[in-house]
Amino acid sequence: MIDKRQRALRFVLLVGAMSLFADFTYEGARGIAGPFLAALGASGAVVGIASGLGEFLGYALRIVSGRLADRTQKFWPITIAGYVVQMCAVPALALAGNWPVAAGLLILERVGKATRNPPRDVMLSHAGKEMGGYGWAFGLHEGLDQLGALLGPLAMAGVLALRHEFRLAFAALAIPAAMTLLLLGVARFLYPRPEELEPHHEERAGSRKLPRRFWVYLVGAGLVAAGFADYPLIAYHFEKASILSGSTTAVFYAVAMGVSGAGSLIFGKLFDRRGLWVLVPLTVVTAAYAPLAFLGGKAVSLAGVALWGLGMGVHESIVAAAVATMVPVSHRGSAYGIFTASYGTMWLLGSALLGWLYDVSLVWLVVAAVVLEVAAIPFIVATARADRAAI
Repeated sequence: MIDKRQRALRFVLLVGAMSLFADFTYEGARGIAGPFLAALGASGAVVGIASGLGEFLGYALRIVSGRLADRTQKFWPITIAGYVVQMCAVPALALAGNWPVAAGLLILERVGKATRNPPRDVMLSHAGKEMGGYGWAFGLHEGLDQLGALLGPLAMAGVLALRHEFRLAFAALAIPAAMTLLLLGVARFLYPRPEELEPHHEERAGSRKLPRRFWVYLVGAGLVAAGFADYPLIAYHFEKASILSGSTTAVFYAVAMGVSGAGSLIFGKLFDRRGLWVLVPLTVVTAAYAPLAFLGGKAVSLAGVALWGLGMGVHESIVAAAVATMVPVSHRGSAYGIFTASYGTMWLLGSALLGWLYDVSLVWLVVAAVVLEVAAIPFIVATARADRAAI
């Protein structure tokens, strides 16, 4: 039993290290992609359309990859294909000679992420139960993931501060990209059948229908996603209101990523003990990010950004853990695809709404964000009760 638990933990740590380098790579690139496109002559409309299309495909295509993984059981090949596409697209930006090529590579990076996420999460879920709980497994993974998201943008800011060359910055990202693929190969070699990590592995029989509480939770998580403004909108507000300089805005984002990672570890453990009930007070508290970030001064805004990071990180890690407890192994790929695609769509719609409200009234933006967050609580409570009844 101890050997199996250690083996499961090592698998999660290995995939977490892989995600650390992957996030270092693509979050580092995303942090400087806008200015790079502008330097290549792209208009604001082009940047917005490319970013929006990339995010849409980055979530929508997860339905396809999730279902494909369930049907074929080729979890490793699909995961590997996604990572290869993503990790090759980012350093290739150093060779982009015009904005259409650069925009295409940024969209391709999102397609790669959409391809690999559902099957990778299914493999992580196999290790969760054996190592003490799905929440701890996904929380630990998310913590390492967010560490990469913190370091990547800071590293790119450092490169640009020293050399002022976008192409050099993108080329430097080939190093963490190569590390990602190296660790991917090691994980595939050491754990060719991650499903064997899960005790009492389920057969591929049973109903194809996802449980009702899955859909109820999906509505709640979608409302949470809609209520969280994209960080670029928060940063835009800081710039427009002369609250922060550009470099300080990047530091605030790093703080958010640090809080996100730490929160994932803590609340992942709490989820294993208390279930979805831990999200109720968390959602109430993190809803305060909006008034703090959009209506406060510098110090108050930092508190708002920290709450924003806490809410985003914890909800994203617990989503994966919660789905694993609701859905049988045979349908987890499809469930992850449907859930994350819907979550991303609601995030996109919510961001569009909050962006429009920003031009109308900051107060109305704050009201909308808080209402959307609080509206999710009844659905989370209903799911928690259903989970308790199902035990």
